[in-house]
Amino acid sequence: MAQKPKIAVFSGATATIQNSPPLATSNKAREKYGLKPLTNPDGTPVRFDHLRAQRLAAPVTAYVQQFSAHPLERDAAELYGPPDGYVDAQGAFHKEQKGPKDTPVYEVTLRPEDGVYLLPYMARQANGQPWDDDGAYRGAPAELSRTPYYPDGSRIFEEIDRFQIGENGTSNLLSSQADFDFYRAAPAGGYSKGLPASERTDVGDGDIPPEKLGEDFFVYRPSHLQSAPFTATLARLTNTVQKALGAGKYQGAIWLEGSPYVEETVYWLNLLIDTAVPIAGNASQRPHGAAANDGDRNIVDSVEYIISRVWADESGKDVIGGVVIQDQQVFTSREVQKGDARPGGYVATGGHGGIVGTVGHGPARITFKPVRRHTYKSAVNLSRLPDSVRGVKRVNGSFQRVTVPVKDAQGDLLVTAIPRVTIEKSGRYIDESPKADTVADAGVMARIEKNLQDSPLAGFVAEGNAPYGGMTNALGAALKIAALSGMPVVKVGRGNAEGFTPARPGDIMIAGNNLTATKARLLLMACIMRLGSLPPAKDPAQPTKAELEAIRAKIAEYQEIFDTH
Repeated sequence: MAQKPKIAVFSGATATIQNSPPLATSNKAREKYGLKPLTNPDGTPVRFDHLRAQRLAAPVTAYVQQFSAHPLERDAAELYGPPDGYVDAQGAFHKEQKGPKDTPVYEVTLRPEDGVYLLPYMARQANGQPWDDDGAYRGAPAELSRTPYYPDGSRIFEEIDRFQIGENGTSNLLSSQADFDFYRAAPAGGYSKGLPASERTDVGDGDIPPEKLGEDFFVYRPSHLQSAPFTATLARLTNTVQKALGAGKYQGAIWLEGSPYVEETVYWLNLLIDTAVPIAGNASQRPHGAAANDGDRNIVDSVEYIISRVWADESGKDVIGGVVIQDQQVFTSREVQKGDARPGGYVATGGHGGIVGTVGHGPARITFKPVRRHTYKSAVNLSRLPDSVRGVKRVNGSFQRVTVPVKDAQGDLLVTAIPRVTIEKSGRYIDESPKADTVADAGVMARIEKNLQDSPLAGFVAEGNAPYGGMTNALGAALKIAALSGMPVVKVGRGNAEGFTPARPGDIMIAGNNLTATKARLLLMACIMRLGSLPPAKDPAQPTKAELEAIRAKIAEYQEIFDTH
């Protein structure tokens, strides 16, 4: 028997694709415990009780009414075999029909080992009240709230296998194609009480200690408890993905994250991870288990894409790079952007490609191959980053070049190496008077001073007009000072510009091509860790010719990477 391919699945932050609707107490439980039932807005009883995936604790024998799976089954009754027996008016089962009103049934034994079943949710709060929301009440503090996010992808994959039906009428859409290992790279759900190693479902050794919301896992629901990952999280997830894919045992990887941010993380992985296998990002506009949830299908499509090997060249290496697969389209991570909060709401930025294939309409297909460098070809992947680079600080009023470690002795990315890159947006009619436009932008100048104190690796992205990146005199003057102070500056066009911001001879700013400001920021962060800061001028207000030449020589190195990635 041929061995199935293995895929690594990484959980990211605030991920609707790994989120569930609130676990609300069912009407079965409310009736049993004398609680007020769920009703329609007009006060009438709801038609059906809601069901949630749960595990049986013991075998149960069930009697399923014949011809109840589809309204037209009975219309073809002559094509069916006989039922297993009959249930009489008192609910008793008989092998033979006893009366004209007996119901023909199939007899089936449901066992715990079958997997989860859709059943009424019987749980209540500790005080006996029903659960109506994620928390004990709306706006409840963290200690009185449940996390609706899953801690890793294993349960999501199990439920997709169990409940989602393929076009041939059967399930197991994932496990029939591949085996999976699950990693909690920057998860949306966490174990606030910890977890014994014996109960772990992800790839990891040892017990999981108590985890903190906002440090170890990151949610956006309940909304008043939402938290976002930070620089340390970016370093952690980079190292986790690189170690996993560097082991050489996976045919590909799936990254699961919140829909507004999956485009950023997958592009970062596209730049930083040294791997020859594909990385496919997935998100969802609707929680797992909700009506018309799109996330489950996106995961199935990513698995199909990875096992299809349409991404491979003659040597078996990925020629596409990191992608985001949404709504049966394959987007390159460099160009993909969330445009709207609905299925189909993703767009390709930059005006020159971005959708390179399709999946789910028959076999996976690649229709265009991008020329940008990525993953194992990337000039800024983790393997090509130096152990340290030179940064800039202001000491006693003067610039000082300092050494900033980038990787530790094991080759892991250090949190302290990730640069602080700020996005500045330019627009017309910003300044209050004609004179205001003749001085450097005060906000940027303050950030420059803060960087020189705290962030020896720093830079700026200027989002100017489309597509040339032009900006107000005040912003341009301040960013020129930033570049002369050792901080590389990238110019890009406004929003989703469909043209290229050109490199101009003699400029001391980097041309961002057709990248969005968000993607240019990520690439600049990676570049700074590869190349270090610009050599600062002794006096940014009066740089010498030699100083300008040194800065432009360094800018050329940056520009080479921006032109090819």
